[in-house]
Amino acid sequence: MLRRAADIVFLRYLAASALALGVDMGTFLALLSLGAPAAAAAAVGYALGIVAHWLASSRAVFTAGVAEHGPGRSRQKALFVGSALAGLAVTTTIVGGGTALGLDPRLAKLAAIGASFVLTWLLRERVVFRATSAP
Repeated sequence: MLRRAADIVFLRYLAASALALGVDMGTFLALLSLGAPAAAAAAVGYALGIVAHWLASSRAVFTAGVAEHGPGRSRQKALFVGSALAGLAVTTTIVGGGTALGLDPRLAKLAAIGASFVLTWLLRERVVFRATSAP
């Protein structure tokens, strides 16, 4: 039964990630079309995706682990932002490094999406919203 609940949380997280990815990629592609540097476009897109992901994660994914208002909630938001910044660092490094090596920025972004997804899922599921994964 706990395994099934964990699967449902993961599926909701996957949906929230898809929503945030839409915000991220839409911004990234729009900024690229306006001539922005690829690494900067990736960073701005990711940052806007962070906001979308917090809203979805705290309201629809990790509902059992969301702290009440006050210091606990502020701490949780800070941890969420920290996990997002870790993902942002991975994204920016992969896109910037990939384009410096001559890789198409869109392909570099695809690689960054996978790496960032794994990192942020693990941090959020095991640290930020750990109450949802407690036995």
